[in-house]
Amino acid sequence: MTRYIMAWFPMLALAIANGALRQLTFGKHMSELRAHQLSTAIGSVIMGLFIWLVVRIWPPSSSRRAFHIGLVWVSLTIVFEFAMGRIMMHRPWQQLFQDYNLPAGRVWLLFLIWLALAPYVFYRLRVGQLQGKP
Repeated sequence: MTRYIMAWFPMLALAIANGALRQLTFGKHMSELRAHQLSTAIGSVIMGLFIWLVVRIWPPSSSRRAFHIGLVWVSLTIVFEFAMGRIMMHRPWQQLFQDYNLPAGRVWLLFLIWLALAPYVFYRLRVGQLQGKP
């Protein structure tokens, strides 16, 4: 599991770069909600590509292990997000939970679901390819 935990750190760097892209470019030209949605979509694609690569380089030993990896990555992400928000940026809890409000158009929760499932999805696709299944 250590290598997968270490793989989370480049994911963090990719997420920070995605946030910088948002702030420096399209975030200046659209509403905060639309910028959040676009940034989440871009981050999902970038993270998906990175996770695909990780699963190709270090294939999990089983479907269960792949799902466990995703849960670890989601846990690390949530802990980091709340620690940064509360401790470093002094944001109130209400503001931190705002990104989880799917009915209000906040799609961060969908990203976390993808992060949890992506290792499993790419593992299953890889196993299917190895077994000659379409």
